[in-house]
Amino acid sequence: MNWFNFDLRKAAVWFVAALLPLVSINMQQRPSAVPWFDQPFSFVAGLVQNGFFSFSDGVRGTTALYVNLIDIKKESQRVADDNQALKSQLLEMQELQKENSRLLGLLDFQAKTKMQMLAARVISRDLLTDHATIRISKGTHHGLKAGQAVISTEGVVGYVFRPDAFTSQVLLVTDRYAVVDGIVARSRARGIAEGKGPDALAFRYVEKSEDIQKGDLIVTSGIDNIFPKGFPVAIVEEVENKQYAASLRVELKPVVDPDKLEEVFVISNAKEEDLTSRLSLDAASVEPAKETGPK
Repeated sequence: MNWFNFDLRKAAVWFVAALLPLVSINMQQRPSAVPWFDQPFSFVAGLVQNGFFSFSDGVRGTTALYVNLIDIKKESQRVADDNQALKSQLLEMQELQKENSRLLGLLDFQAKTKMQMLAARVISRDLLTDHATIRISKGTHHGLKAGQAVISTEGVVGYVFRPDAFTSQVLLVTDRYAVVDGIVARSRARGIAEGKGPDALAFRYVEKSEDIQKGDLIVTSGIDNIFPKGFPVAIVEEVENKQYAASLRVELKPVVDPDKLEEVFVISNAKEEDLTSRLSLDAASVEPAKETGPK
């Protein structure tokens, strides 16, 4: 074997042999002293350890912040869900309160009258423009017949138009085929309230000498024994006295908004009841406009 040729094994053996004295010297020194040849390695190791610690600490902080953000987001979503649930419950409670108030009003109205009436719910509205109708939850099975009057606690609604077994179609007073015999509560002028469209009526066949003013209340006359006497029908919107017309032109607005109806009464027998005094629907209860229509 040629010892003068470079050999990696030989170099390693010589390097270890040279380090042995240094190691023995280092072992003889105090434990607290750092040998000079170890200081660079300690410095580099410290830098590496410090960098690793800073990096790991940053990772832990970022991870903790992310986890906290996730928890905060979940908590925020839970609070939002709880808030929405509480709002829904509040709306349900308010709706129940309104429904209870309406039902109490219906029961009170029914208890104070001698008329034979049947309560029903409005279940649908006619979307066709040709007729103004609604459908209620009672029919022939409950004793309903065509031509019976339909009212609410506010006023006249219409007639039973087409009764089925368990539901009925109601013709509203605003339909062009609907007519109601009425009088002016203040002046007692008589006429016929006829439907004109979705939210309008006309007061026909009124003599030109009659006293009718804007704001007057039109009530049922009760002569047909279908509607009770003195029940509100409409409010006078406009009065016009044309020179060559045979009667006054009187435009009306119904007192009942069919789009807001939820419960109604079907009258099977009005018994000639006069509700003018009881419901305060006489002239003193309505403040008519001071200005009259053109003469």
